[in-house]
Amino acid sequence: MAPSTTTDAPFGRMLTAMVTPFLPDGGVDYDGAARLATHLVDERRHDGLVVNGTTGESPTTSDDEKSTLLRAVIEAVGDRAVIVAGAGTNHTEHTLKLARQAEAAGAHGLLVVTPYYNKPPQEGLIRHFTAVADATGLPNMLYDIPGRAGVPIQNDTLTKLAEHPRIIAVKDAKGDLFGASRVMAETDLVWYSGDDVLNLPWLSVGAAGFVSVVGHVVGTELHEMIDAYRAGEHGRALEIHRRLLPVVTAIMTRTQGAIAVKAALNLLGLPGGGPLRAPLVEATAEFAAHLREDLTIGGVKVPEATIPEVAR
Repeated sequence: MAPSTTTDAPFGRMLTAMVTPFLPDGGVDYDGAARLATHLVDERRHDGLVVNGTTGESPTTSDDEKSTLLRAVIEAVGDRAVIVAGAGTNHTEHTLKLARQAEAAGAHGLLVVTPYYNKPPQEGLIRHFTAVADATGLPNMLYDIPGRAGVPIQNDTLTKLAEHPRIIAVKDAKGDLFGASRVMAETDLVWYSGDDVLNLPWLSVGAAGFVSVVGHVVGTELHEMIDAYRAGEHGRALEIHRRLLPVVTAIMTRTQGAIAVKAALNLLGLPGGGPLRAPLVEATAEFAAHLREDLTIGGVKVPEATIPEVAR
């Protein structure tokens, strides 16, 4: 495990599910990924990064691209941030391959999403997650996102999976704060907010931190929110939460997350603001214009000279 982790925050506290930068010809921009990772860790106070997650367009990158991308990010920042590799698919054998590949590349942990589309029953989820956890020596963070996967990881299932020594955390995009509170009270599972809309509420029921998307542009502020809440400065945490509402609204509620984040990175002149792979499409000029306004209202300094590529 990389430095800066604790038992109550085994993957760090402020993580972002990093986009995958692409070149104009459609190839992966590995240098751009290393530069973006360095910016997030050194300039935006990230304790960790998720690489090859769905915000990183993992369904459209090859296994070789995933491995090379992971190695590039680890080389850039792996000595000072926790690098969590997205390894989840809807095919257990393929997921096992990606998990072992990530371990060989030097990842510090795995993010394993609920198998999507095929809607396995809870017993299928138990077998899937257990097989992945058995496949490597890495700690696992389960990713519960029924809105995309089609099925939730039920609370009883989480309690059973918590018995596995390498299943230690949950990235939650289900939003059941009460149910999660019960699981946290009954197990040693560590919770991470996987929905920027609910970051502050998750802290209030015991989450260790965030696996964010808006952290690409406001990671420092989100880390300050975590610090303030943990220091008992709940009013300060609430002030940050409210100040960031326009940013969260713009990036998380108006279009697909990777589309919005890449548009934001483009506005800020940061690596990663380039093209997306089909079936995703670039943001429209109208969206980029509204995004600029919302980022500015939320306190993000957007260079006036920046003209989004999508608007040209």
